[in-house]
Formats: sequence, C-alpha cells, structure tokens
Amino acid sequence: VYRVYWLWLINSQMRSPFYFIVTPNKGKRYDNTVEWDGNEFVTSTSEEDFRFANRKAIVKELPLGYDGPIKKGDTLLVHHNAFKFYNDMKGNRRSGKSFFKDDLFFIEHDQFFMYHNGTQWNAHDRFCFVKPIEVQDSYIYKPLSEEPLMGTMVYPNGYLTSKGVKKGDQVVFTPDSEYEFNVDGEKLYRVFDHQITMKL
Repeated sequence: VYRVYWLWLINSQMRSPFYFIVTPNKGKRYDNTVEWDGNEFVTSTSEEDFRFANRKAIVKELPLGYDGPIKKGDTLLVHHNAFKFYNDMKGNRRSGKSFFKDDLFFIEHDQFFMYHNGTQWNAHDRFCFVKPIEVQDSYIYKPLSEEPLMGTMVYPNGYLTSKGVKKGDQVVFTPDSEYEFNVDGEKLYRVFDHQITMKL
C-alpha cells in the first residue's frame, strides 16, 4: 500500500523524496552515433557495451527538500548503467533499476559524479577527475603510452580544494582506482578523493 501511494505521489507531483528525476541527454540512452558529412553513423549496435552508454542526464526535477547547488536543467555525469538496457534470464529486454517511465529515470546521489551548471563541470561528493599524462622520459623502459598512477587534476572536489589540491596540479593515485570517462571529448579518470595519495 505504501509503495502504491508513493508512486501515485511521484506521478502527481513529479518529484521524489530521495532521487533526481532526469532524462537522457538528447533523448538517447546510448551515445553510439557520430555525424559525418551531414549523415549520422552508428558506431556500435551492442546494448551491453558500457562504453557506448549515454553518461549525460538532464535534470527535470530535484529531490523534495534538496537545497544543494544543482538546479533543474543542469547536466549530470552519471553511471554507465543508468540508462542501459539488459536482457533478463528469459532473454527479454529490460530497463535497469533507475527507470521510472517513458524517458524519465531516478538518479541517486551516488549514481552521478559531476554536474554541469551551464558554465562548467563541477565534481560531486567524494569524486574528482584526473587527466592521464604521457609517459615520462626514464632510464627504465616503460612500454606504456601513459604514465602509470599519475595525472593532472582537472576537476577537484571541495575536500581536495580545502587540502590545497587545485586544477592543474600533478597528482598520484592508488592502483586500480581510475574509472575512465570521456568528458566533452577529453579522456579523464574518475577517482575517489581518498585515492589521491600525493600532490607533486
């Protein structure tokens, strides 16, 4: 009974007590097309490949009582599973747990990592974003294109800023902490702030 009432309340007011209500950027669950010479080409037909899931969500409604910096119309950088389809045990196509109805989805506070307020991207909660750097000259041969566990801080969060870490600083992070994103055409790693171990 409570669940039925809760769903009726959300449908009538279109606001959730706990979640942001969003729609995929450009109305597309997948970011799997490119434009060339005025034509649109599909780069992947896989609905399982997380690399082509749409990571940008447009905020339609804020949680009830929310008084943070995010506003309606802002863009959230979300988890790759937010909009993806999946196949159940019988092979039927399903939406994930975030799906609400039509092209609307619920997004929890830990399902997004940055927000764009129309001017710039801002790190959310305990997340920050680091740009990998090219491998440095060394007497030791490193068969890599990027310097391991090092990068340039691009989007520090408030906690790191309070500790003196700012945009443009070179930082070191812990192994296996990087989670790759493409943000406006730039390859960045999402890292938790406690995984930043050193400022160089």
